[in-house]
Amino acid sequence: MTTLEYMCSGRKYRNLYISFFIVVVIVIGLLGCLQLAGLGVGGGADDARLSLLAAGSWEEVVVGSTGGGGVGVGGEGIPEPTSTRDDCHYYNCFNVYRCGRSGNQHLSVYVYPLKRYVDEERVEIKPMSREFYEILDTILNSEYYTRDPQDACIFVPPIDTLNESNLRKDKIAQALATLPYWGQGENHLLFNLLPGTAPLFDTELGVARGKAVVAGGGYSTLTYRRGYDVSLPVYNPAHQDQPIGRKPASSRQWLLVSSQVNLHRDHVEDLEAQLLDSTTQSSDFLLLGRCHQPHTNLTHRCSGTQVHHYPGVLRDAKFCLVMRGGRLGQTALYDAMRAGCIPVVAVDQYIMPFSEVIDWREASVRIYEEDLPTVLEILKRDVSPERIAAMQQQVLFLYEEYLSNMRQITLTTLRIIADRIFPAHARPLAHWNTPPLPAAPHNPLFLPLTAPASEGFTAVILTYDRLESLFQVIQTMVQVPSLAKVLVVWNNQKKAPPQASMWPKISVPLKVVQTRENKLSNRFYPYEEIETECILAIDDDINMMTADELEFGYQVWREFPDRIVGFPPRNVVWNNDTQSWKYDSEWTNEVSMVLTGVAFYHKYWSYVYTTQLPGDVKQWVDDNMNCEDIAMNFLVANLTGKAPIKVTPRKKFKCGECTSGDLSANEAHLVERSQCVGHFTRVFGTMPLKTVEFRADPVLFMDNFPDKLKLYDNMGSL
Repeated sequence: MTTLEYMCSGRKYRNLYISFFIVVVIVIGLLGCLQLAGLGVGGGADDARLSLLAAGSWEEVVVGSTGGGGVGVGGEGIPEPTSTRDDCHYYNCFNVYRCGRSGNQHLSVYVYPLKRYVDEERVEIKPMSREFYEILDTILNSEYYTRDPQDACIFVPPIDTLNESNLRKDKIAQALATLPYWGQGENHLLFNLLPGTAPLFDTELGVARGKAVVAGGGYSTLTYRRGYDVSLPVYNPAHQDQPIGRKPASSRQWLLVSSQVNLHRDHVEDLEAQLLDSTTQSSDFLLLGRCHQPHTNLTHRCSGTQVHHYPGVLRDAKFCLVMRGGRLGQTALYDAMRAGCIPVVAVDQYIMPFSEVIDWREASVRIYEEDLPTVLEILKRDVSPERIAAMQQQVLFLYEEYLSNMRQITLTTLRIIADRIFPAHARPLAHWNTPPLPAAPHNPLFLPLTAPASEGFTAVILTYDRLESLFQVIQTMVQVPSLAKVLVVWNNQKKAPPQASMWPKISVPLKVVQTRENKLSNRFYPYEEIETECILAIDDDINMMTADELEFGYQVWREFPDRIVGFPPRNVVWNNDTQSWKYDSEWTNEVSMVLTGVAFYHKYWSYVYTTQLPGDVKQWVDDNMNCEDIAMNFLVANLTGKAPIKVTPRKKFKCGECTSGDLSANEAHLVERSQCVGHFTRVFGTMPLKTVEFRADPVLFMDNFPDKLKLYDNMGSL
């Protein structure tokens, strides 16, 4: 090739490379633009939250006109408002096929982009209230929110319908009809806390809404579409700064308080008649009414000339009367529950909040309005002090879990709807109505069903100076197939452990750790030398065990790696005479502890024992030089809610060559152990030990079968 030909060829390829590079840059730029455009169109939860705050940037929609800018309704091609379907129920108005489209059994809720709806004169139809803002914000930040309307099961319009008293109902209905996915209200959810307007105050939202589901307050049995609508509490934002009433019912001054000021005159006369009854004591009933001049403060209630602060007065009452006023649903129910006061509901036909899932029999007393003249008699006769205490606790649980603020109310509404749509995943009613235990057992270990056999276990032997029995224990241990290491915890600071040449020659690693102080808790320290998941805690005088017993115990632990699995069984029993727990070492049908004189457990429990044992339990053990095994049983049972497992029939663990005697038969020792049980119960705040009536034995243990064919033939004696 000539020089000229080479130069021309190079120029040709260089131009080709430049052209290719330019094309790549253009493609990358286009992809970036498309990605940015996608983000701008799709939006996310963060975008939606920003639009909530940036009210000035909302698109303006003119309702009632087709001209002058914005979007109108009522003209040609514009949908008309949809009349309310009072006959709606889940099976004829709700499109369940919109739900779970992506294959997951999960409720998805779409919130329309926020817009500013105005009339022809540019006057806003309904400004957004703080409470409605909180509803939308809760949904946008919840697990239910989706930004894709095609994936949505439920649609929430951005139109505030909480208080019907200040709604322009015709304009609201027209605005709803403009929504792009309205479809006569199918699968749409509206929120309404205060239905109706004066003077009749209907018990349902009076806006033409088609098939829309309404989560509303103040429903009656005549207007509530059971299984379709959701009954809400009438929320009261005015007293959110008031503390929640946790004063025990037994310490409250009044049995019953009536604090509403808008009662019907007939009801007031019924209540006043009970005040005049000779059997009514001053602490039985407090009837409050509106204060006259100069007391114009709405937080004041008066009984004669005596002024009480509302709602603080409710925190000193066991029961609070809730009756109908102008509206069927009243904030009195909400205020009473916040005060920890049991509501006595005397409102016929009233649908209680979230009645689909809440069992109000456990947290309220319902009477007919005609029984109002005998309400005090009913409470005194039918509700015991124990029942009052239980109901008060349930009132506080329901309030804090479902009613305390708009966030809880909104999430509860969505959970109820989700349970309807996906009944296979619905929570049982008992779950809705049962408070979680303050210290519910929760297993912190994430372990396989069966621990791996290859790893084996580490034998941790606590000793002081009993060398002969210690060496016997080590010689027995080395015969166990699954033994991986022996760790001797030398608890004697006055005497050094023997020289290496004096120790038994064994086939597994043997490590000696000398402690700084003589403490029983040293046996449960998470030593770095322990590399296996499983630990066998064993005393230096337990020289009667066989290799088969220990191997079988380890195999059982592999099946139950979160429990204490071992040999010496003990029990605790309640002594009715002394009203205390008693430590019992007798042979019985029940086991609630397995002593760690010889027991398998997961090394995690050593860490928890050392770092997280509650109160002064660890200090108590070290000061008294006793009960470390009881403390470990308390700890594991408290965190897992499970009992230990006793293996093999052996019950005697007495060292024949030892001279210290049998401590378990010493009466003073048993008294000390009982004191430990009592003290630990007080520190833990409960008795966590679980009692069982079984033990684990090898399958062929008692069978008439040749020993040489049994996997574990030397299981020892009683």
